[in-house]
Amino acid sequence: MVKPFSFARLPVIWFGRGRFGMLSGLVKKTGRRVLIVTGRSSFTESVYGKQLFRELAREKVGNYHVVVPGEPSPAVVDEAVKGFSEERIDLVVAVGGGSVIDAGKAISAMLPLCESVKDYLEGVGTKEHPGKKVTFIAVPTTSGTGSEATKNAVISERGADGFKRSLRHDNLVPDVALVDPEMTLSCPRDITAASGMDCFTQLTEAYLSDKSNHYTDALALEGLKAVRSSLELSIQDGQDINARTGMAFAALTSGICLANAGLGVVHGFASSIGGMFDIPHGIVCGTLMASANEIIVRELRRTGNNTTAINKYLRLGKLFLEEERRSDDFYIDGFVDYLQRLTSESLLPRLAEYGLKEKDIETICRSTENKNNPVKLTPENLAEIISSRL
Repeated sequence: MVKPFSFARLPVIWFGRGRFGMLSGLVKKTGRRVLIVTGRSSFTESVYGKQLFRELAREKVGNYHVVVPGEPSPAVVDEAVKGFSEERIDLVVAVGGGSVIDAGKAISAMLPLCESVKDYLEGVGTKEHPGKKVTFIAVPTTSGTGSEATKNAVISERGADGFKRSLRHDNLVPDVALVDPEMTLSCPRDITAASGMDCFTQLTEAYLSDKSNHYTDALALEGLKAVRSSLELSIQDGQDINARTGMAFAALTSGICLANAGLGVVHGFASSIGGMFDIPHGIVCGTLMASANEIIVRELRRTGNNTTAINKYLRLGKLFLEEERRSDDFYIDGFVDYLQRLTSESLLPRLAEYGLKEKDIETICRSTENKNNPVKLTPENLAEIISSRL
């Protein structure tokens, strides 16, 4: 039986090696004034950055530049909107990791409004975004968040009253996602590992989500196959273009899946912890993924009321383990063991390295959402997950 479902719109997707060479032509077709959003300096100082700015100058396309040094805050977005609101920007292009793409997405959404993005964030502001935006192109340089295919931009404000919330509207999906695996070749090992584990988490949580459907399951499994063949290789050898291509595909697919099936408790933690501490999103997801799945499996077995999720864990085990004709429990437990090994071998740091302490656990658990998870976790379960990676 096929249960009812809906499916969000997608960007125009251009995927493959060398696709970055299309960017200047796409810009020229869209308008004459482009705002380019990047990270600190790795892109602008690269051969790709120099090529882009040289081609835009040759085509006499006016270009402006915004640097996003980390996960975007309301202040970063508001400053960019205020600074360029009078420039009649035709197009916003974000070239970078998930934070850069989220920043570009939010800037493109707020330029027509010239208001503070904070007023439009879910759970923070009181206004609903009307969906009007400046044309937006996303060019990822990491394989992690899949923001190039989603309708939300994650905005953070850190501190005791901090938050990590989304600006969201169906129309905020990028108009074009230009995914060139060659752009990820220079990604450092630690970022490759953290972003790759974020991608892995997103695909797994979307697959296990109680909002999943036949389409998202099929896509998630294809993305997980790519993770199985490419994640460890991309961490071990960043110049392995086949592995980089596999992870670029997996990340793009994870964005499509999360937009349509939602995510689970690990991303609930990423939101609550990310609002309190200066810790990269991928680190939170990667370091908690194994422990969270271990406890989810335990609670599914204890309650015994979600055979669909248990069967999905069985399928994950068969996908990731190179064993045949073993018991169901062997594959389910083996998948959790695989995650534990990957967490250790990826050298993902523990949360205490970023200032999180035992006394913070209760506060974190109180604000951690548990929606879409295949089993409802108690506050004690949540605290156990955090404590295991403190």
